[in-house]
Amino acid sequence: MAKLKLGPLPDDKPVKVTIDLPAAVHRDLLAYADALTRQTGQKIDEPNRLIPIMLERFMASDRAFTQTARRSQVFN
Repeated sequence: MAKLKLGPLPDDKPVKVTIDLPAAVHRDLLAYADALTRQTGQKIDEPNRLIPIMLERFMASDRAFTQTARRSQVFN
């Protein structure tokens, strides 16, 4: 199996997040959590814990966002 982009989850206090996901996205999230469990050996009991990490990685990889965020931080 190809190496997944996420590694072990940080040992951080979970925050409850309530969102509506399309069923297909939820199934993919469950499958991703299962694959990550197999890869890292770290059981993912609550796949919703992946969402903030995935969002953080997505935003960090979005060049336009990171450039805008850096500019706004300089002026704030």
